Amino acid sequence: MTVAVTRERKRVWRAWYLYDWANSPFYSSVITVFGALYLSEIASADAKANFTLNGDRACTDSSGASSTLQNCDVSLFGLQFPAGSLWGYLLSIATVTQVLVLPIAGAIADRSRHKRRILGGFAFLGAVASALMFFIAGTNWEVGVWTFILANIGYGGALVVYYSFLVDIAEPDERDAVSSKGWAFGYLGGGLALALQLGFFMGHEAFGVSEGLAIQICFLTSGIWWAVFTIPAVRALPQTHVPKSGERGLSVLTAGFKELKQTIKEARAYPLTLAFLGSYLVFTDGITTVVAVSAQYGKDELKYSTQVLIVTILVIQFLAYAGAMIHGAIAARFGAKKTILGSLVAWVVVLCFAFFIEAGQPLQFYAVAVGIGLVLGGTNALSRSLFGQMIPEGKDAQYFSLYVVGERGTSWLGPLLFAAVGQITGSFRYAIIALVIFFVLGFVFVWLVPVRRAIEAAGNRPPAVL
Repeated sequence: MTVAVTRERKRVWRAWYLYDWANSPFYSSVITVFGALYLSEIASADAKANFTLNGDRACTDSSGASSTLQNCDVSLFGLQFPAGSLWGYLLSIATVTQVLVLPIAGAIADRSRHKRRILGGFAFLGAVASALMFFIAGTNWEVGVWTFILANIGYGGALVVYYSFLVDIAEPDERDAVSSKGWAFGYLGGGLALALQLGFFMGHEAFGVSEGLAIQICFLTSGIWWAVFTIPAVRALPQTHVPKSGERGLSVLTAGFKELKQTIKEARAYPLTLAFLGSYLVFTDGITTVVAVSAQYGKDELKYSTQVLIVTILVIQFLAYAGAMIHGAIAARFGAKKTILGSLVAWVVVLCFAFFIEAGQPLQFYAVAVGIGLVLGGTNALSRSLFGQMIPEGKDAQYFSLYVVGERGTSWLGPLLFAAVGQITGSFRYAIIALVIFFVLGFVFVWLVPVRRAIEAAGNRPPAVL
């Protein structure tokens, strides 16, 4: 049955889009650009200072000769590794931490009458932690580790609730378009915030601030942006959630994991839904890793300036808006599954091209940025909406909790592979090409999933085009 697109429904959709707009600077600015560049630099400075003071061999290569700052060793949680690998390992630690928290987020949301308040609570936790990264300076990179982990907890917890709203606000035939527009507006918001921050960063001398302080201010403004735009988004979302009976108070901490276990057990009755979820977890790990490490790859392997890297990420952000809208239009004609498969092929081509980029050739790097931008938003947006079609009625929050927990539970593999290959080979060029495996396997797994049967098996009506 077709539901009329009323003015009220459009208002709710815009509110849903707005939260993607709100949280995107954390991903585009904090994770993709400034965090990747700044934390490794601060950690390297700390390792260099320790080397100078202690006279150890933390900054020497295998021949005993003086090496680059990125090869200086630092310690985190009792482990010692090159400072240049800090970002990859930190991404892994942050995502594993999310796995322990997200089931609790789902349980709290399920048991509250104020679902949108839960979204706001996690969003403000992330925003405040992101803003507190302002205090990363000198050699205190450990401050960045803890605030970044807290910000990721808020980011992931909010996503569990945010994704579950999609099924509430859009009918099956509308979800591909609504999801794609959400991603598109998210990248547009992240791109606009990054453009403003880029202008400030590039002209930091005119403002009388150092380059380091300029980056700290960018952390602060990312958190403020996240918080400010979350307020109208949360206020306009519907409050239609009927809470579950059951645990309250402290018992909700264990209830989240019990519910996750029960969801996994019940999901065995929908093996095709699980098959698609497993396919998604494989290729989204590759997508997340490519975006998160692209700045480091350009800086440490290809020797580009910070300005070139930030402009590149800016190009990705704005093209991702167009790419998500294009993916939505293609899916409307050819179906979400075929569009996703084509997108995964494009990812493989982009990574292969990235492997052969010559150092000091920014035009080649910009070409890769164009490729990433055109496939970035659409791949995840269509996957989110297609998974929403495969969820049994009335279990949206449960399954999207499983979706996000699975996503965070596996998304440490890509950064770990990237950091490990880079450390073993001494080159991030081999690390970037190693990520192709995620897209090849993802393509094969998605291709094998009969999505129409999966949707019908969940008791839902398939969209007209699949």
